[in-house]
This record gives sequence, structure tokens and C-alpha cells, in this order.
Amino acid sequence: MVAKVPPVAAAAATDPDDPAMMLRRLTLTTMLLAITGNAFAGVLPEDRADILYHLYDGGGVEIDGPSILVRKKVGKSVSVVGNYYVDMVSSASIDVVTTASPYTEERTQWSLGMDYLRGNTTMRVNYVSSEESDYDAETVSFSVSQDMFGDLTTLTLGYALGDDLVRRSDDPTFERNLDKQTYSIGLTQILTKNLISTLNFETVTDEGFLNNPYRSVRYADLGSALGYSFEPELYPNTRTSNALGLRARYFLAYRAAIEGEYRFFTDTWGIEGHTAALMYIQPWGDFVFSGKFRYHTQTGADFYSDLFSRSEATNFRARDKELSSLQSYTFKLKASYEFLNDDGNDWGFIKKGKVTASIDLLHVDYDDFSDLRALAPIGTEPLYQLDADVFQVFVSFWY
Repeated sequence: MVAKVPPVAAAAATDPDDPAMMLRRLTLTTMLLAITGNAFAGVLPEDRADILYHLYDGGGVEIDGPSILVRKKVGKSVSVVGNYYVDMVSSASIDVVTTASPYTEERTQWSLGMDYLRGNTTMRVNYVSSEESDYDAETVSFSVSQDMFGDLTTLTLGYALGDDLVRRSDDPTFERNLDKQTYSIGLTQILTKNLISTLNFETVTDEGFLNNPYRSVRYADLGSALGYSFEPELYPNTRTSNALGLRARYFLAYRAAIEGEYRFFTDTWGIEGHTAALMYIQPWGDFVFSGKFRYHTQTGADFYSDLFSRSEATNFRARDKELSSLQSYTFKLKASYEFLNDDGNDWGFIKKGKVTASIDLLHVDYDDFSDLRALAPIGTEPLYQLDADVFQVFVSFWY
């Protein structure tokens, strides 16, 4: 249950842009990629089950919980997948500490999906539903992939429709809708026997209640002892974003590989982002080790300000630190061990088993978001920095 907060609060579990909430979604994506990451058109994913535990700790926020995902073929043309995911949130982040009470929250999510294979074409449909005390979300997605030119090229088209409901834990009459649509196209090309690349383009349109119902902005107020006061933030009710990504993997000697990626992001709120990452993968016997470095930088939204000049100074107002200009650095270490393989030493119906563990070290520098916990005079407050650790471990079984 969320701790009781005043009508104007700074953060809650519904925050879609907080690094912790972003990593909650990334944790689920890790499991989904483990199941479908190698499922090109013309090939159904293998029968497999994954059991995951994840832990995020940073910036006064702790998130942890389990996830279970199971995939099974039905005949030669159909594969079905189901996932159940839970995370528990305990937050005393900078937003909460400065203007609200610490809270705890539990979020549950489940999904069902199906792949249908016909010749060199694979069609996928998926339904995802998640619930928490003040936010419900439903998403239906569909994609089709086609192998071409001797299976050297794969073209994928995708569409997703989301229907979310935003509420407030302290106001049972508060309900706002948020509709999301995602259009994507991807092209995977085997360039040489050692080099494979993928180009993706994605457009996302949001319409409805896009700001956090708890968060506030601050404005200069000479009548306040601090020199500033707070008022609710106010966002536009539409947003369109575009992202272009390029990824390439080159296979080296001794089964090693190096992978690079770049992503460009822009939206109608004035944010422009650049993300680059480099990863090295090295198998060693039954182990596989990898290291990855990721760098991200972005400009701030047009209507963001750390301190507004007065109350209702602009038509739209935001003080979400994730809408400010920032730079983030992530270093990831990952290792997996295959304790069962196809050499005949199976466990009955279980043919292969693998355990995987990873840790992400995240650091974020905010260029225009003051740390109000210092209680320093206006203009002398230190800028906020975030450090967080993300730990994941999951066991996979093929059957």
C-alpha cells in the first residue's frame, strides 16, 4: 500500500520516466529477449522456461521481485508463451524526501503470446496486463517477420496499442486515461559470415494524461522561508517520439564476439537523445562472459525548469528530473554457466539448463536538477547525481 501523501507530492510508483521504473521494464525485457532474441522469421523459439530474480537499489529506491516465463511449441507451426512478473517497490527517493512521504508499492504483470510460423513468415501476437494501486496498463502487440534472399535478410513490422488508467492513491475519484500506439520496422542483415547488423525505426504516440498526478514543480516565492513554493506539474496531453537504432555484431576467433549499437531519439517535447554502447562476449568452456558499457545523453524538455519565475509562469510545467538534460553511464558484467547440455546428460524431460547472473552499475549526472535536500539558498544548491546497482539472476531450462 502506498504511504499517504499530501495532495501535491513529487513522486510515486506511476512515474514512467524515473530510472528505477525504466529498469523495472528492462528487467522484464531481459527475460523476453532470452526467449525471443534468436527467433528470426522461419524458426520458432525453443521450448524453454526461465525463473528470474531482480534487484534494483539506488537513489533511495529499492525494487525487487521474481518473474517466471514459459514457452512451449504446439505442433510444428505454433509456439505459445506466458509470463508472470512481480516487483515490490520501497521508495524514499529525492522527490519523495523533499515533498512527500516514503511509500511501498507492489506491481504485478502477466502476459500471453503466440508465434505462428508459415513458410518464411512468422507472425507474433502478445497481450500484457499490469496492475498496481494507482496505475493499470493493458497492451496488445502484433508483429510479422519475413525472411528473404536466402534467409540473409529479415524484415519485421510491428504495432502495439496500449490502454492505461492513471489514478491517485489519496483520491479515489481521480481517474485519467492514457492511450499509446507504437509503430516499428526492423531490418536484420547478415553481411558476411562474421558480421550481422540490425536497423530499427520506432514511432510512439501518446495521448491523454502524461504527467505524474503526484509530482510538483517549484517556483520562486519571496513569501516562503525557503524562497520557493510548489504547485502541481502540468504536461501537454500529446507526445510523439521517434527513435532510430543501429546494432552490429562481429564474430571473432575462439567463439568471441564484439557488439556495438547506437540510438537516436527525438520527440515533440524538445528532447533529443543519443545512446551508444559497446559489448564484448567471450565463451570459455561451459561459461559465457560479457562486459558492456553504455553512454546516454539528452537535452531537456521545452517546458522543464528546475525553478520557475512565478506560479503558473508557463502553459506547461515540469520538474521531472528525467525530462532535464542529463548524461548517464552504465557498466554491465554478465556471466552464464551451462550446467546441462545436449551431450546426453539430461534430467529426464529437461534437455539443457543454464544459470545467468548480471550486475549493472548506473551513474546519472543531471545538468539542471537541484538537490533540495541540501537546504541551500537558491542558486547554490548542488546538482543531483544518481548511483544505482541492478542485479539479476535467472535459471533457464530447455525441454
